[in-house]
Amino acid sequence: MKSIESNHINKILLLFISLLSLWGCQEEVGEESQPDQVPEAEKPFELTDIRDSYGEISSFQFASYWGPYNVHDPSVLKDGDWFYSYSTDVAYGQPISRVGIQIRRSRDLVEWEFVGWALNGRPAQAVDYIRRNGVEPFGNVWAPYIIRVGNEYRLYYSLASERHKLSATGLLVADSPTGPWSERGLVVTSNTHIPMTNAIDPAVIIDKTGAHWMYYGSAFDGIYVMELDPSSGLAKTDNDKGFRIAQRGFSGTNINGNIEAPEVIFNEATGFYYLFLSYDWLETKYNIRVGRSENPTGPFLDYNGNDMNGKNDDIPMIVAPYQFQGHSGWQGVAHNAVFRDGDTFYIAHQGRPAADKFYMIMHVRKLYWTDDGWPLASPQRFANLETVNVNTEDLVGNWEEIVLNYRIIPGYADEQFLPDMQQASDLVFNADGSIGNEAGQTWTYAAPWLTVNRGDGNILKVFVDNGYDWENHKPTILFTGLDQKGTAIWGKKK
Repeated sequence: MKSIESNHINKILLLFISLLSLWGCQEEVGEESQPDQVPEAEKPFELTDIRDSYGEISSFQFASYWGPYNVHDPSVLKDGDWFYSYSTDVAYGQPISRVGIQIRRSRDLVEWEFVGWALNGRPAQAVDYIRRNGVEPFGNVWAPYIIRVGNEYRLYYSLASERHKLSATGLLVADSPTGPWSERGLVVTSNTHIPMTNAIDPAVIIDKTGAHWMYYGSAFDGIYVMELDPSSGLAKTDNDKGFRIAQRGFSGTNINGNIEAPEVIFNEATGFYYLFLSYDWLETKYNIRVGRSENPTGPFLDYNGNDMNGKNDDIPMIVAPYQFQGHSGWQGVAHNAVFRDGDTFYIAHQGRPAADKFYMIMHVRKLYWTDDGWPLASPQRFANLETVNVNTEDLVGNWEEIVLNYRIIPGYADEQFLPDMQQASDLVFNADGSIGNEAGQTWTYAAPWLTVNRGDGNILKVFVDNGYDWENHKPTILFTGLDQKGTAIWGKKK
């Protein structure tokens, strides 16, 4: 336990050292305060309005202009005509002074409106639990999760102490997605004297039978699941911690603590529950893995049939730090939310531009599904473009291709300082069905599936859709898929 705890402490310390290097001498300003300097006059929203940096409006006095900015650890709920997003208390270059869980809303998942904070400060029940045990909690609230149960909105949150000696996941409730919120109680707590995971990063589902399950965990002993009381949203059994369903390791008995942020969804079309996990550190190789199970409590199996509760690195990895041509690339692309609008699934997460990894921008991507029921993430952010048919002749030409092939290397403590960008390479689809100048490589298209034969026995089948090229700000054609080894492949037409 000591070595795992030390690694997690190092991660947190490095994050806060980085933030300290950016903090300015800003005074705390209330929600209703007006900015001293208003950004350019309001005009009709355009996709080009969303930029990779936003330093001039990052402070709290400009909160009404944040939109997709300062988003970290989002959770998303569709309610009526609106999508609501709830996220961790953090802002680029700002001291942690205005806290209480950030709330945004959007009608189209592209243009976001900052609503405010759920609370004016940290939840008193979690603060009291940590202080009663002799330590001080961190200054901000982490990783909220939102779910609606009947007419009640349930907002779960995380609060931890320094060095993660104590952590708590609690529950706020309201009759509206924007509050006002009241504290109902603590769901699960942890301290380093109890062999278990860190009690943060909650996610909740209601299974096919109506049972409620909460998934949680970061570092220490992996990812846990526990049953909730449907009527209250709290633990069904007092002092229950649940049991582990996912873990990571190196060799022998060593545990790799770089695993966190579970999210579970059910897809009726495939009949599986899907467990999405975040691997590695948010400032480096932060990436998203997924497994599936016929039961909400597992076992969750990865693409190769491995139990995710074993000490292995699981695949597929469907989102990872990436770099298309002409851009610095995006890292920190994990701690995701998965949600749906009708039959369409989406995955949301923060994106940190490699040019300045402390900016945090909301990324939302469409999810597609393979014929055998694995999720595929779009290589580009959702832009709410009109769907158009993609014909065979539209695919002919120059493309960029990214192979998400990062794998763990022994000794993860040595890999904490580089994002390991998955970089784009050139790909050419010729009109005669050949690929570039490569002998024996061919492609065929039966909408929406593009089949690529590399000539080495590895047949790639990818989903094709129209989308938006955010690096060059223009419509384009995209593809996403898994090869026969479970490696994700992304493509974008130039």
